[in-house]
This record gives sequence, C-alpha cells and structure tokens, in this order.
Amino acid sequence: MRALVSPRKPARQARTVSKQTVRLILYSELLVLDLASLLIGCLLAGKLLHFPVTSPLGLHLGYLIPPLYVLMALNNGAYSIKALGDDQESLRRSLSALGVAMLIALLVMFFGKIDVSATRLPFMVSLLAGGGLLGLSRFTFRYHARSQHQGALVDELLIVDHDDYDGPLPRYTINARAEQITPDLRSPEMIGRVAHYMNGFDRVVIYCPIERQHAWSLILKGANVQGEILLERPFSLDAIGLNRFGGHDTLIVSRGPLSITNRAKKRLLDLAATIPTIILLSPLLLLVAILIKLESKGPVIFRQQRVGRGNRMFAIMKFRSMRVEMSDATGSRSASKDDDRITRVGRFIRATSIDELPQLFNVLIGDMSLVGPRPHALGSLAGARSFWDVDEQYWVRHALKPGITGLAQIRGFRGATHHQEDLENRLRADLEYLDGWRLWRDVSILMATAKVVVHKNAY
Repeated sequence: MRALVSPRKPARQARTVSKQTVRLILYSELLVLDLASLLIGCLLAGKLLHFPVTSPLGLHLGYLIPPLYVLMALNNGAYSIKALGDDQESLRRSLSALGVAMLIALLVMFFGKIDVSATRLPFMVSLLAGGGLLGLSRFTFRYHARSQHQGALVDELLIVDHDDYDGPLPRYTINARAEQITPDLRSPEMIGRVAHYMNGFDRVVIYCPIERQHAWSLILKGANVQGEILLERPFSLDAIGLNRFGGHDTLIVSRGPLSITNRAKKRLLDLAATIPTIILLSPLLLLVAILIKLESKGPVIFRQQRVGRGNRMFAIMKFRSMRVEMSDATGSRSASKDDDRITRVGRFIRATSIDELPQLFNVLIGDMSLVGPRPHALGSLAGARSFWDVDEQYWVRHALKPGITGLAQIRGFRGATHHQEDLENRLRADLEYLDGWRLWRDVSILMATAKVVVHKNAY
C-alpha cells in the first residue's frame, strides 16, 4: 500500500480554528454582502423610477425585503457548504429566496391595504436590480472564499485501516497503522486520539476490514460528522444512506445531529444565558471560593479529564469539594452519603449543585453547552463495569457538546451509578435527546432543571 501522510498531529489540532468556524465567518460575510446588494438594488430602483427611499414604498422595500430574504435564504441553504462550493447552486438558492421574499412582501402590503397595483413596476425593477447585484456579488465572493479559505472548503478525511487500499488519496488522508490509532471501544484515550484527527471535518470515510467496521461505525456515530464506511461489497451497519468515494460505494453510517444553523442557535442560547448568569452569580462564586480556601489547603477549582463532543477529551471545572490528598482524578470511586473525602463546605455545595457552577466557564469557552449529555469521568463504573463496557452505544452520546444539565438529569437519572441499569437509563435519555434536537427542548430542560437542583442523590 502506498505511504499515506497525516494532515496534522492531534496534539496541535486540539485548539486550532475548526473548518466549521471558518465557514461560519464566510457565511456571515456573504450575508452582509447579500444585504448590501439588496439595499443598493432598492436604491437603484428608486433613482430610476423617481421614488424617494423615505417614501412609504421605499420604506416597505427597504424594511421588508432584507429580513424576509435572510429568513428564506437560511431556510433553503443559501448559506451552506454546498452554496460556497457550487456557483450554480449558490445562485439558484439565493435568487429563489429573493423571489419568495418579494411575494411575501407583496402579500404583507396587500393585507396592509397598500395600493399593490402601483408597486408592480418598482417591485419588478427592485427584483431585477437586487437579483442582478446578488448574483454578481456571489459570483465574485467565490474567489475570496477559495483563495483565502480553500482549506475550509475541503471537508473530506480518509482513514485507511487496511493494508490493501489502492484507491485515490484525497488531500487529507491518515494511515491508521502509521499513526498508531485503532477503533478500540474499551479505551477512552484511544477514542480521544481518533477524535482529534476527525476534528474539523464534515465527512470522514473509513476503509477497514470487516471485523473493524462495527467499531468504526460506532465511533463515527459519536463524532459529529457524516461518517461513511468504504465498501468493496455491501454490508449491514445500520446505514442511513449511500454515497460514492473513489469509484467505490460507501455506506453513510452517521451524520452530525445539528446543522451549522442549529449549532449557531444553540451557541447563541448558551452565550445569552451564560454571560448574564456569571455576572449575576459572581458574588456567590467568590464567596464559595473563599470558604473552600479557608477550610482546606489546595486549589479552589477541581479539574478533571472527561469525554466531550466528538469523543475528544477536555478538562471540566468544578468547585473542589474533597480534600486534595483524597481527590479521585479519574472518578473511579463514586461519592457516597458518608464519604470521608468530602469537606463540610463540599457537602453543602454538592447537595445544592453549587459545585457545578464553574462549568459555566466551560460553556463560555466552548467545551460544554448548557444542555447536553452529562460528561462522565473516565473511571466511572456502572456496578463493576466501565460505562462503555455496559453498552457500546455509549460513544454515540458524544455527538453533541456535553451539558451542565440534560434530559437524563431532569428525569432523575443522576448521582452514583451503583447498578448497570443506572447507566442504561441515562444512556437512553441521552440518545433520545440527540434524536431530533430542537431549541425549545433546550429551553424547557433549563426551566425544568431549576426543580431538581437539590435532589436526594446529591452527596
């Protein structure tokens, strides 16, 4: 097999700007350019037909068309990777959004008892001028996107985990053996390494022998990517679609649960709620920090490695509730009601969930979300078994950012996992949350969390 080269080492990739972030910047630039094109189109129509911009007609064109266009464009994918990479698709989606926006504006003016017959010509001229400028600006924008951010438009990663691969090599290709990575479902550290290589890609294709396809498919399902297994012949892996790669059929076994638009909505909710909450609670945070410091020696904040989105590791922050010399770095021992490791202050802040408040800073820097599957310590056990040994679907729950609270928590599935069923109940709730994400569900979970802040299993 030909030598394959990894695009980068995982250690250097952990904090690099992701392709999704670059694309979000490109979408924002394109949005501003679209709005400028529409406003200039309205101005040109006003000059040609001699109606001032401050007239009722000018105000309706200026205030109705741009926001309606943005809503329609977001809905039909005018701001998407497909639109960035395909000129015809970009033009088709933007012009169709403009056409629908114009029709809705006409309906609004009609029901507002504005003389629609007098607006036909201005509307037509505005449509032609705005549409022409829209097409020209989008055609020009592609050169900026491709010349400045070509890497952001390359979204494919091929991982070759087999010696007999002889197909085409895309720009980003990894030799699993050379990089010493393997789909080991019993090793969080290995899963984390694999996740770092996948970070930032939208499509990950795996070429591997049959006996490793199941493990790779589970990793892909939790990696927040469109994951595919490259096939020589068809197999059943709970596939959700078919595709092509290098002249071969592939099975699509995963897709990220959120579109970039929904990721932006979720992130905006996180920031809108987190920043005011940190400011409001700052006196409480300071008081708790002082009390912890006065009672026992050691850092105020306890940091612990946990599994985050895409199965990548991150350091979760909590107020330290145990004595430093007795702290459990891996979380292999669950806290109990009469746990001698917990301090007096620690017992109170654990019972009231105050110890979780520093995770607001995890949300602020982007490692966590307010709502999502709770991140577990690497040494967590359900009875006597590791979580991933109880159910291999455990790795799938990490397709979204971990949350301070989640569906499992408001249903009462929290505290120590003394039995295998404790983990299974949480896992079912987490997978249900991933299926069909809605912004309103996040809001409802946050509201319901207030009712279970103090709970019987907190100690």
